[in-house]
Amino acid sequence: MDSSPFPYQGPLEPGQVRGRDELVQDLTERVTERRVTALLGPRRYGKTSVLRRVTADLSEVTPVWVDLYEVTSMADVVVRFDEALAGTAGRFAEAARSIAATAALTLGVIRVEFTRPARARPDPSITFHSLLGVLVGAAVRNPTLLVVDEFSSISRVPGAAGALRTALQHHYQELGIVFAGSHPSMMRSLFTDRPEPFYGQADLVNIEPLSVAAVEEVVTSGFNSTGRDPGTLAGLIFAFTSGHPQRAMQLADATWRRTNKGTTAGADEWAQGLADVRRATAEGMERIYSGFEDSERTVLRSVAQAGNIYGTEAALLDLSAGAASRARQKLLDGGDLIDTASGLKVVDPLLSDWIRQRFAL
Repeated sequence: MDSSPFPYQGPLEPGQVRGRDELVQDLTERVTERRVTALLGPRRYGKTSVLRRVTADLSEVTPVWVDLYEVTSMADVVVRFDEALAGTAGRFAEAARSIAATAALTLGVIRVEFTRPARARPDPSITFHSLLGVLVGAAVRNPTLLVVDEFSSISRVPGAAGALRTALQHHYQELGIVFAGSHPSMMRSLFTDRPEPFYGQADLVNIEPLSVAAVEEVVTSGFNSTGRDPGTLAGLIFAFTSGHPQRAMQLADATWRRTNKGTTAGADEWAQGLADVRRATAEGMERIYSGFEDSERTVLRSVAQAGNIYGTEAALLDLSAGAASRARQKLLDGGDLIDTASGLKVVDPLLSDWIRQRFAL
């Protein structure tokens, strides 16, 4: 039996990234030219997959990949940087271990050291400073790309962004740096608000939804490579997802599974695939929706139905202008809403669809 050509769970392997050639080329050029870059986009838009492709294309560069997802303390930040440095290989790893040894550090064990009794634990701030010295010292000796994923989480840790900026600011020409984050409004603030340590320190690049042409390419190549005809499926998927990358792949996968080899995906296969995805995600949508505050849920309902928070739908839901404005901003900051040229949209098209199905006005 053929394997599905539409992987959608977790980041893609570099060779599986499609429809992002221009973005990959742009980021590759920025890294090569040592232009500090911040990649902004909602969750599940493929930022990690694209950056994996970039690091694969730059095979002569050592990637140091730091994931700051949900860090809440300096100790968390230190552990993530330590694990990233310990996970490198080749000449960079050799240099990093050598430099660490001169600072009485052993890479890869700091998480364990933080579990010691309080008096025996290393000081997180001092250790972070030492680790950043290791990073910079190894990077100036070897071509390096530093990727700091979910960078917006650093805003929760007082002093962490400032320490990182101090360590990096004099070495921007010696290593490639890409910051990435899934809270676009917060990420933008980190680089455009004057009080922030990284104010004016990076070019902002948005990862956009897949274009109609990209969805067509991905769907057509996937179906054709497995002896199936997609028919008009790509257009149906784009209309439903507005180019949301992960959801487009998920719906393509579901419809592909409903399409027999040697046949064409028609209206029945699309309806069956869509129904399969709705059933598979319904419980998760319920949990996600329930996790929002009351005013946020009301804003989501209004946007899913009408694309705004001040129209008839909002009035029917008894949503005051003040509460709507505050909830709207919080949802934008969290990456759950996006402000487009055509109005507000719920980022996840399946959540938007679930809301319309569940709460039809």
